[in-house]
Amino acid sequence: MIKNTFVTTVVALVTVGLAVAFNPSPEKHRATIEEATAQRNPIAGLLGIGVLTAFVSTYHSVGVASYTMVNDKLITVGAFGMVFLLDQR
Repeated sequence: MIKNTFVTTVVALVTVGLAVAFNPSPEKHRATIEEATAQRNPIAGLLGIGVLTAFVSTYHSVGVASYTMVNDKLITVGAFGMVFLLDQR
């Protein structure tokens, strides 16, 4: 019983530690916004709309995960080194 509790605690601590270590940076969020904008609309990519959106986005970190917002709308979420753009249709 104590061994199971110890193993569970160690696994949980390692998982949290990895989440903190691999929390995506603001640059990774901004790069995701720029790339997704260019892929969805090549003209917007040429005009730099993705760069502008990425520039005005605000990055927030909660330690184990992070997110960006533009005009009070959630744009990206990230954890464990991955960033996901939310559908903004």
